[in-house]
Amino acid sequence: MNVAKWLIYALLLLPFAELAVFVAVAAVIGLPWAAVLLLAGSLSGALVLRHAGSGTIARIRMTTTAQGSTAWDIGHTGSLAPLAGFLLLIPGFITDILALLLLLAPLRGMLGAAFCRGGQRQDAVVDLAPDQWRRVPNAELPRRDREP
Repeated sequence: MNVAKWLIYALLLLPFAELAVFVAVAAVIGLPWAAVLLLAGSLSGALVLRHAGSGTIARIRMTTTAQGSTAWDIGHTGSLAPLAGFLLLIPGFITDILALLLLLAPLRGMLGAAFCRGGQRQDAVVDLAPDQWRRVPNAELPRRDREP
């Protein structure tokens, strides 16, 4: 089964999972406190979206028009903050936890590194004519962990 089908199934099952988690949290801490937590999550999502708003969009636009953007750029320009704000706006504890994880800077760095081969930009390509290069045999380099 391809990824698109799994994503559609996950999106269809998300409301049921959110309802089940809400019932479980309400059983542990009480219905009024669970409702207050949901309301606080939604209000904080609105605040994150308001704070992340136009400045983040301007940075994303500048990054993408300058050289083409990579996942590393997206993670470090703060463009995951609007996604986190949107996830916080959706009522539910699962989406709130995902949003809080997206707001953590170390996780954004790891996501950028995961999507972009170690977090390095890979957009530099050098095309040479066949007479401008030669193949060099693999020479064994000295190990750096040993003292010479």
